[in-house]
Order: sequence, then structure tokens, then C-alpha cells
Amino acid sequence: MLVKFLRPNNLSRKMMRVIFSIYLVVTLLITSVQFLSEYLKTQAAIVSELEQLEATVRGPISTSLWQYNHNQLDALTSGLIQMPIIEGVDVFDQDSHIVISKRFYDSDSAPISIFESISTLSWTLNEKRIPLGTLVLYSSSGVVLDRVWFGFTLIAITAFIKLTILFWLFIWAFDRYLASPLRELMSQVNEVQLSQNISKRIRLSNTENNELSQLQEHMNTMLGTMSADRQRLLEDEQAKRDWLEEAVAKRTADLQVLNEKLKHLATRDSLTDVLNRGSFFDSAQQQLELSQRQKSTVSFILMDLDYFKRINDTYGHFVGDKVLIHFTQTLQSFLRQSDLLGRVGGEEFAIFLPDTGLDNAFQLADRIRQAISDSVLDVEGKSVTYTVSLGIESSKPEDKLIDDLFKRADLKLYGAKDKGRDRVEK
Repeated sequence: MLVKFLRPNNLSRKMMRVIFSIYLVVTLLITSVQFLSEYLKTQAAIVSELEQLEATVRGPISTSLWQYNHNQLDALTSGLIQMPIIEGVDVFDQDSHIVISKRFYDSDSAPISIFESISTLSWTLNEKRIPLGTLVLYSSSGVVLDRVWFGFTLIAITAFIKLTILFWLFIWAFDRYLASPLRELMSQVNEVQLSQNISKRIRLSNTENNELSQLQEHMNTMLGTMSADRQRLLEDEQAKRDWLEEAVAKRTADLQVLNEKLKHLATRDSLTDVLNRGSFFDSAQQQLELSQRQKSTVSFILMDLDYFKRINDTYGHFVGDKVLIHFTQTLQSFLRQSDLLGRVGGEEFAIFLPDTGLDNAFQLADRIRQAISDSVLDVEGKSVTYTVSLGIESSKPEDKLIDDLFKRADLKLYGAKDKGRDRVEK
């Protein structure tokens, strides 16, 4: 506790230490002045008593000197030396020669301070004053201290009581008017710092208008400003987050649309919008594997437009493209939603028919052939007719690859061409 008092860690204890130290020094100074004053006053009283005593013994000693009665002089000085305030007696003749000298103390235990009272000895004869010598009475600081000791004790006890009472009164006042309000302020500041409620403020129990209440007001004003800034930052952050989420959602939607477009472009023929060769064979392979697991039959129709190069050479590639588009649109009118249609070459197309046997596939192929053969395409004032040859193949239990069906259908297609085109071979 003494170490904490001498080396305090907080401001309130430092203030208490400084004020108490100042008060202690002032108390010690005042008490010392009281001690000195009491000492000097007592010393003056002893000197006065010495002078009164000299006045009393001056006559008998002068008589002893006049009569040269040394025994009487020795008895008188022996009596004086026994008095409580006398530490020594010296009697000098008129030539300042010592006549008699006595001390109450030993030479090796002399008092710290000696003071004396001097008076002249004389004898009156025929109204004439005859000088006989000098009487010197000594007293000491020991005599003064013996007399003032009780007074010093009272002064010390009084100073101690005043110091103790005032110290505890100071502690009480310090704790009541400064330390407790400061602890309450610090406690509420900690609560505000730890609280999630940004509207929480400091509310001191002391409602007096003083420095602490002004400090409370300033801190609450600062907390209000910080709360407003924090709220504004949160609103700005929320606005940025909303904008970012909206931008991300829009960008995600755009990316999804773009992905769909890319996926469509990657799997579709750019002219006829049917499956391109790669996508057709991938999808057909998956359908073939599924049908094999389900032990169902699929059919593969391979088609080639007859003399398509002649159409391009006769009407131009623009008309040729229109013929290809017309052909795929005609095919789609005959197909189910589960059927696959793809462009596998320049004027070659293929149809994959899930869960379809060879006879049903043949009937469908022949209707397609007939529809194409009967159709007339009008392009830029020109009437264009064309035919198509078709080869059909159905799956077998041992078929694992779509390429096997493609190869067999291709042989059938060449058979149809060899037999004059515009026909179906199975």
C-alpha cells in the first residue's frame, strides 16, 4: 500500500499524494515554529528567573566577599547550584579573577547550549559604592527542554490529531466529490464502448453544474457526432452493397444469357439452326446408350439432297442456302420433340429417332421424301424444286457407338443414290 501511495498509477492518487504531502510539510513547518516559539519563550522565562534569583542572592554574596568569608560564599553557591534552573555559578573579583566556580554537570556531559545571567557585585560604604566583582548564573537548553517537554508533547499530539482528522476528511471529500464521480464516469464510458446500442449516452447521477457535468455534456456531444457519422457510413455502405448486388445480379443475368447464346452457337448450325455435326453425334450417342440400357430400338436416318451442287450452280449459293433452310423446316414438321435433327455435312442431314423401329422409321422417311419431292420453293421469283435420298438403319443389341449406325445408314444412302435418288433404302 505504501508503494502504491508513493508511486501511484492513476491521476486521483497522484493528486491525493501531492496534496497530502503539501499538507504534511505545512503541518511540520507550523509545528516546528510552535516548538521554537515555545522554546524561546521558556528560555526567556528562565533568564528572568535567573535575574530574580541574582537579585535575591546578590546581597549575601556581596557581604561574603566584603567580609572575605569564603565558607559563607561557598555555602551560598552550593545552595544556588542545587536549584533546578541553575547549571553553574561563577563569582569573579573586581579584577575578573575567579573567586569560586561550580557546575552541576560533569565536564564530559556538558549541555548542548548554555546561557547565562550576569550581575555586578558591590558594597556601599559611607554612601559610596565599592565594586567587588561579578556574579554569573548559568542555565542550559536541558533545563529549557525539561520545562517545555510537556508543552512539546501536547503540540505534537495536537498536530497528529489534526493531521489524522484532516487527512481522513480530505480522503472523504476527495472520494465524495471527485473520485466517485470519476469512477462513475469511467464506468459509463466503458459501458458505452462495449455497448452495441449506438444511441447509448453517459448519464451521471450527480446533476450539479460543474466540470464533470460539462465533461459529460461534451462527451455525449462527441458520441452523438460519432453515432451520426457511423450511421451515415452504414447507410453509404448499405447503398454501395445494394448497388453492388444489383450490378452482380444484372451481370450474372447477362452472363447467363450470353452463356445460353454461346451454348446455342456452339451446338447449332448457323444457317439452318439445327444441331451441328459434333453436337448431333454427342446427343445421339447419349440417346443410343440410354436406349441400350432400356433395351429399346432406335433408328438413324441419313439424308443427302440430290444434285445440290447443281442448284448452287444454277441459282446461286443464296438460293442454295434457302433450299437448305426450307429442307430443315420441312423435316422439323415431321419430327417429335424427342427426335434429333442435325446437319452432318454440306447438304447432308441426319435424324435420330428414339424408341423407333426400322419400319416406322422407313414410313417417316418416305413421307419426308414425298413432301420434299412435292414442294416448290419460290425464291426471288424463281421456282425451285429438289429431291432427297435417304438411308435408314436401326440399332442392334450389340451396337455401342453411334458411328456404327452412321456407317450402316451411309451405305444405305449410297444405295438409294445408286438406284436413281429420290428414294429411301433400309
